[in-house]
Amino acid sequence: MIVTETGTEAETDARTRRRAMIALFVGVAAKTTAIVGASTAATLIASEIGGAGWSGLPAAANVLGTATGSLLAGTLMARLGKRSALSLMYGLGALGGVIAFLAAVSGVLPLLLVGMVLLGIGNAGAQLARYVAADLYPLARKGFGLSVIVWAGTVGAIAGPALIAPGASVARWLGLPELSGPIAVTTVIVLLAVGATFVLPRGEAVAPVERKSPSMVLSALRRPAVLAPLSAMVAAHVAMVAVMTMTPVQLHDHGHGLDVVGWVIAAHMVGMFALAPLSGKIADRWGGRVTIYLGIGTLILAAVTCVTAPTAHATGLPLALFLLGYGWNLAFVGGSSLLARDLPEAERTRLQGTVDAVVWGSAAFASLSAGPLFAGGGYVLLAVVAGVAALAPLVVFARVRTL
Repeated sequence: MIVTETGTEAETDARTRRRAMIALFVGVAAKTTAIVGASTAATLIASEIGGAGWSGLPAAANVLGTATGSLLAGTLMARLGKRSALSLMYGLGALGGVIAFLAAVSGVLPLLLVGMVLLGIGNAGAQLARYVAADLYPLARKGFGLSVIVWAGTVGAIAGPALIAPGASVARWLGLPELSGPIAVTTVIVLLAVGATFVLPRGEAVAPVERKSPSMVLSALRRPAVLAPLSAMVAAHVAMVAVMTMTPVQLHDHGHGLDVVGWVIAAHMVGMFALAPLSGKIADRWGGRVTIYLGIGTLILAAVTCVTAPTAHATGLPLALFLLGYGWNLAFVGGSSLLARDLPEAERTRLQGTVDAVVWGSAAFASLSAGPLFAGGGYVLLAVVAGVAALAPLVVFARVRTL
């Protein structure tokens, strides 16, 4: 009888985990699909309105929104539960899509930035979903659990860029600015993410929210168990966001249309997400440190490829953007696995959100810097700076030898 009850409980837990993973996967896949189209279109809209120097602003607004959402996510999840918190964050993302569409039609840059901030808050929910997934798995499989949710971005990698040109065509047919089309598609797809959250199981008992002073948070971030993965994720984001943000502008300046932009970005997005389960298995077997080192090496190779083939839209750039994406993936999964394993459960959600806020805040800086760097020194200079940034975590890891 005891065995039967234990087996039944195990089957129930497995069903609950499977249901939660499907809902998390669908939500992240939808949100990633949406953000790809919105970010690419918004970058080009800003470039048309204000020139190349302004083209990094929408991506910066998006990552600032993601940073803000990440900072608030721990509190939201503690007070509302994971399901309600994700629903709220995705809902704000859908509102951002509506606002960004109105901005694309009217050509008002500040309104576009507001929409991108709200889309970023929705993106924060999608990013933190990987930790929700990791909590569903035992210690030895946490890297795999979170990597499956990162892998959901593969759907966005394929569908997001593929929807850019058709969305633009529909907008032209309707007499609207063509770049408003991908933004409109974004809004519809984010609503799918909202719907997916209602399939999630209802949350557990709400944990009390412990308020911490800024000095306590800074002290926690300086702990080796947090600082090492944080440095890797920050460096990977900075390198990846800087190059990715300006690649559509680089292609556009060399006379390529949205179809070329779409498939080059698709190569990048496939690199970001498609091999995530492999990254998770590497992290589970050889540890987060090794996974991060592999990511740094891949990012450097991507930067070198960008420098040597900055205009090769059919060969060099797709390869470079794929490597850029997978280098980010290795560092992201490796760092996330260290945080999922090594942080005490009582402070895990809050610190994971704070880490993501720092990571996306630094990525906002990269987006803001990318436009002026590109305008002043071109794509090659931008790639060199990104490669140097990717090396920064080696200094931290040289001092932290226990991870």
